[in-house]
Amino acid sequence: MFGKLKNKLKDWVNKVSKENEVIEEEIIEEKVKKPKQEKKKKEKSIKDLKEETIDEELKKEVSKEEYSEPKLKFNVGKQIYEPNPEKSPKEKKSFFQKIISKKRTISPEEFREYSEDLEMILLENNVALEVAEKIINELEEKITSKELTKKEIQETLISTLKEIIEKVLVEPFKILKEIKEKKDPYVILFCGINGTGKTTHIAKIANLLKEKGITSVLAAGDTFRAAAVEQLKKHGENLDLKVISQDYGADPAAIGFDAIKYAKKNKIQVVLIDTAGRIHTATNLLREMQKIKKVCNPDRTIFVGESITGNDATDQVRAFNDNIGIDGIILSKADIDEKGGTALSVGYTTGKPIIFLGTGQNYKDIEQFDKDKFIEKLGL
Repeated sequence: MFGKLKNKLKDWVNKVSKENEVIEEEIIEEKVKKPKQEKKKKEKSIKDLKEETIDEELKKEVSKEEYSEPKLKFNVGKQIYEPNPEKSPKEKKSFFQKIISKKRTISPEEFREYSEDLEMILLENNVALEVAEKIINELEEKITSKELTKKEIQETLISTLKEIIEKVLVEPFKILKEIKEKKDPYVILFCGINGTGKTTHIAKIANLLKEKGITSVLAAGDTFRAAAVEQLKKHGENLDLKVISQDYGADPAAIGFDAIKYAKKNKIQVVLIDTAGRIHTATNLLREMQKIKKVCNPDRTIFVGESITGNDATDQVRAFNDNIGIDGIILSKADIDEKGGTALSVGYTTGKPIIFLGTGQNYKDIEQFDKDKFIEKLGL
């Protein structure tokens, strides 16, 4: 996830630093070019001297000081001369050491040259436009008009992205803790559009509660879709849980109310209410959801959407939140989502936390959303 974005940031850092590197290279080459040539000449003269026959008088005239400047050992007769450490030149920084410590300023114009590419990569990763713009604006504010080394530029870009993502992703509430602390039945109302796996995820949560020693009852409030009641009843049989239902076309609000009464009477801790999937643009159907919520007065209203639908999920969750108000989000098909942008988008759009991720077809294929783990998976 976000691999292209990380690579683009690295490419960008390399490009904005390239101009400085060329200038530094030219300066360093000018400084080292002449000394190298002189050294070569000196080494040649020493070689020639070693090859010649030197008489005794010349040996006496040859002094240690005259041959202490070169760095190489050499023989004059039987005597070995070495360079004088005190006269050796001081060690200089390498070209790469100079470059990595060289600071420069990225102008707003340079940033905007690449911001369109960065924005496109975010959009390709299912990040909503408004969220992408927020990320770009905050990145620009953090790195432009500041003196940074090449290394600092890259580190600042990555750390800023992580900070923004951490702010966008709301910390999820502790639903299991809330359930255990409430004396009356804890009521959860589920909503979403058709085909997102809402009924299946209700069964997954029921199984999770059962594993934690928490009792629950299921309410078959989807009285519109063919076989929806039978589907929930089948899940109830598999999990050995009670399902409250009526005939197709019955009032879903009444079914939810009956399930709550049953839970109170039998001291069951949680009521999970299924509802019919409805298109987020269908105002009349959303009004029906308002009635269900008013009658059942749930402790939490959870939206179920697909993580692979990108901006569509953002529009859906916004419509449900505006019309009935939601408290949290479940994203299904997270196991096949290689992009990750939907989680950022729905969280930013509603300001609501992601509670669970659906990761497969089995009852155990659900996990509580972990913000730190999600950021780690992005690979930044």
